Amino acid sequence: MIRALTGCSTRHAWKVIAVWAVVGIALALLGQAFVYRATEPGDAGFLPESYDSAAALRIAEQDFGVRPDADPLTVLVARTDGAALTAADERRIGEVAGRLSRQRVVMPRAEDDTPLVQDHSQVPRIGAGATAQDRAFRLIPVELTGNPQDPGVQGTYRAFREQARGAFQEAGLRTGFTGGLATTVDTADAEETRTVVVGLAMTGLIVLLHVLVFRSLAAALLPLLTVTIVGGAASGAVVGAALLTGIDLAPSTPGLINVVLIGIGIDYFLFLLFRFREQLRAHPGQSGREAAAEVAGRVGTAVTSAALTIVAAFATLGVASFGQFRVLGPAIAVAVLVMLLGSLTLMPALLAVTGRRMFWPSRSLRRAPRAGAAGRLGELAARRPVALAVGAVLVLGALTAGAAGVRMDYGQGGAGGERTAATRTAEEIARSMPAGVSDPATVFVKARDGRPMTAERVAGLAGALARVPGVGQVTPAVLSADRGAARVDLLLTAEPGGQQARDLVSGPVRETVRAHVPAGTEAHVGGTAAVFADIAVAVGEDLEVVFPVAAVLIALILLVLLRSLLAPVVLMVAVGLGFTATLGAATLVFQHALGRPGVDFTLPLVLFLFVVALGTDYNILVADRIREEMERPGPARAAVGRAVRHTAPAVATAGLVLAASFGSLAVSPQPGLQQTGFATAVGILLSAFVLSVVLVPALAALLGRSLWWPVRPRAKTAADGERPAAGAERAEPGRVPVG
Repeated sequence: MIRALTGCSTRHAWKVIAVWAVVGIALALLGQAFVYRATEPGDAGFLPESYDSAAALRIAEQDFGVRPDADPLTVLVARTDGAALTAADERRIGEVAGRLSRQRVVMPRAEDDTPLVQDHSQVPRIGAGATAQDRAFRLIPVELTGNPQDPGVQGTYRAFREQARGAFQEAGLRTGFTGGLATTVDTADAEETRTVVVGLAMTGLIVLLHVLVFRSLAAALLPLLTVTIVGGAASGAVVGAALLTGIDLAPSTPGLINVVLIGIGIDYFLFLLFRFREQLRAHPGQSGREAAAEVAGRVGTAVTSAALTIVAAFATLGVASFGQFRVLGPAIAVAVLVMLLGSLTLMPALLAVTGRRMFWPSRSLRRAPRAGAAGRLGELAARRPVALAVGAVLVLGALTAGAAGVRMDYGQGGAGGERTAATRTAEEIARSMPAGVSDPATVFVKARDGRPMTAERVAGLAGALARVPGVGQVTPAVLSADRGAARVDLLLTAEPGGQQARDLVSGPVRETVRAHVPAGTEAHVGGTAAVFADIAVAVGEDLEVVFPVAAVLIALILLVLLRSLLAPVVLMVAVGLGFTATLGAATLVFQHALGRPGVDFTLPLVLFLFVVALGTDYNILVADRIREEMERPGPARAAVGRAVRHTAPAVATAGLVLAASFGSLAVSPQPGLQQTGFATAVGILLSAFVLSVVLVPALAALLGRSLWWPVRPRAKTAADGERPAAGAERAEPGRVPVG
């Protein structure tokens, strides 16, 4: 089936290219237009309904009209001279806030905005607020709506910020903005230049690597252009599927999909390019179309197996209880399937129409390259496999030791975050009021006996909560419009996004609520700290399920691909060592060297999926070539040497490209993305340079053809109709066709 698909693509190359150009660009445009309508703005919505904070969110939405897409922020208003607020100042603040609550904020529009761009113009909801005890400032709660990652919503906030700043400035007052949307926008503004620079640097690095390897401009630019088109189509397909099914994506999903697709797409194109060049060298008289068909048919099998490994790994997230994981897995699986389709159709079609022109002006097709480092590594794997295997295991073992004492960090910011205007405003607030004033923990009490809720009915609970160490202040109870529920806000002394606040909410606060819940009611604790405390539990449970399921599925795919019982075990052990070594490296750097509270709570799962699944790509490519070489005459160790010589350049280049893609996240000011980028880049480099071209070939050389038990490849002879090995065909005079 794979050969039929790749063969059809090379026969009808121009038609395939035209279809991909039209469909790919259309899907990419649709995806960009609707991506923010398909994403869930917060984290609480991804928790199962059985969790306490999820139950609190339901009461907030049903009884207090809190919208799921609400974007809260806090406006600090103070005198410009630094003096304490007077009664007259308080009146002016109230008057200005009242005018702002009736004034529509118009979303700015760019000249290139299409009619598909959603209009987020709106009237903000503004609360009464509270004044600091030292009267240094007054805090005004404001609520806008929409996805905070949506540029339209961010533009609406900037417009409101200018309106509020100007209105208070006319009254002789200064303002500061923090919390939620304000923090998101300030961070995005601070990252804007960095994002552009990093994106250009990554693109330049990818192009430079291709130029150095292939000495050709076409071979440098065409893969990037191709992957951009296919990646856009894949992102559009994911967004479309989310909209059609009503499933909300996590805010980070589109960005992760782009990084994954750029990495694996260029990897797959590189696998084809290296084999295509090898084929053209070995068969000088063969047309580009014929070479493309033969290469795509052969490499397509390994690429399909590699892609299905990634799909299987991420699809296992569908069994996770935490919705963000449950949505991320299938989304990346769909995107990878689209990239696989592009790898089997568009990429072979491009090779067919370009032929030898793909490598112009390089003369690499007309002369034999030196054996180089890849050749020497292949010889070493054949002669000294024990030394190579031991050395690789020692390196991986040393890094794995770093994982001792690893801790999970469920914080949202922490050290290393960007210092912005929102950060400085939050620090100013914290000097005069409890740290949790801008993001309180909230206890919701709902009547179940039909009696109306009153302040007196929840007074006992509120009093008990006020005595809990770490609760700085308990605000008066707020009743719902129908008096069916009550809300009590807790201003914690700990930073809401920190571990101390999560421990406080999940421990003493919830215990107090359970012990003092009023008769005939139910009570639940919500807020940021409560949500992340529950996420910690959900993620821990999911890891226990996802890891073994993903490992079994990957092993089954390797079993089918390699037609062996022993080879999949060798590869799984290798990638397992790679995973633990990568986690150890991340722990050493972030927890021990940089003094962070721990590694990001999503990191083990992200590493398991990305490093194991993507790293298995390289192992599959190498193992498939080792088997191919072992089917040819000669000793098994010589076959391993040839396989390493042919595949090491492709794996090394692909590893550098993929590591650069993920490494671009490491310069983000967000600690979670820093860790994901750094650790994944390290894991990919270990997979490419230690596992795939050192450890796996060394083990293959030691085990020989027994590696493929029970279906061992038989060394064919000329009597069997065996064609000569690649690089050993009859050459034209003066030409040595080697890989």
